[in-house]
Amino acid sequence: MSTHPYESLTPDVVLDALSSVGLHGDGRLMALSSYENRVYQVQLEDPHEGNASVVAKFYRPQRWSEAQILEEHAFSAELMAAEIPAVGPLLLNGATLHRHAGFSFSVSPRRGGRRPELDDFEVLEWIGRFLARIHTVGAARPFESRPALDLQSFAVEPRDWLIANQAIPLDIQAQWLKACNEAIELIRPRAQWGRSLRLHGDCHPGNILWTPDQGPHFVDLDDARTGPAVQDLWMLVSGERAQRGGQLSALLDGYEQFREFDREELALIEPLRTLRLIHYSAWLARRWDDPAFPAAFPWFGSSDYWMGQVQMLQEQIEAMQEPPVVA
Repeated sequence: MSTHPYESLTPDVVLDALSSVGLHGDGRLMALSSYENRVYQVQLEDPHEGNASVVAKFYRPQRWSEAQILEEHAFSAELMAAEIPAVGPLLLNGATLHRHAGFSFSVSPRRGGRRPELDDFEVLEWIGRFLARIHTVGAARPFESRPALDLQSFAVEPRDWLIANQAIPLDIQAQWLKACNEAIELIRPRAQWGRSLRLHGDCHPGNILWTPDQGPHFVDLDDARTGPAVQDLWMLVSGERAQRGGQLSALLDGYEQFREFDREELALIEPLRTLRLIHYSAWLARRWDDPAFPAAFPWFGSSDYWMGQVQMLQEQIEAMQEPPVVA
């Protein structure tokens, strides 16, 4: 019986990995919420550069190349050099990426905070100002190794993989495929994003740590990609149409203090939401051999799940044919 690589990532391996770069844990180790990678908060015997604890991130084997991981690290370093509150890896023994026991890992300082209150327009404006500054850095040069957010990799290829691997129950497959194909054809004429830049890529509320005195800290650039600026904004708005419009207005009030925003990109919000929906189902299916996934997502793969996906795709098809939300 084959085992998943992460099954060998025991607490002792984590602590030994940290010791290999000169950081010695005191035995207190806590797994943080992460499924794609494995991430641990580790208390240190002796503080490092003022940090009593650090966050160790063990990258999923064979997901990113070393060059792609290092581009993520370089981007976060550029952001921090520009005095943007992004949390990037520490430079240890002259490197940010390390190897131990078959795993690639990095170590970052721990930052406290909670999810931002997105009903507070002052909070959104504050976040918007920093997103503009992130995008100013992101527009300075392109990624060379990391991929783009595009229709092929976020919808067409995941659709084809799900069908080829019979991941969808046969009694629902035809309905899902019909809705998916219709959604893809609606996205296709809008999928040439125009002006693209390096992005955070996965800027949802869980990846922003908020403190009232310091504002936001942006964490987890693991999904940094090239794409349209609005990709880093749309996951921060929710609710009814009027509520989303107000939230977008607050974000853009802050954003446009530092950087111009192309309002035509607001028409990409629903297509981008649809791409994430399709990609997410394929992501879950592809990770099912990882024991953490059946435990965390027991509802995945059932007929009810896939019928729910059909309904959500149909709702997105309707949403993509409506006028975009006005900020």
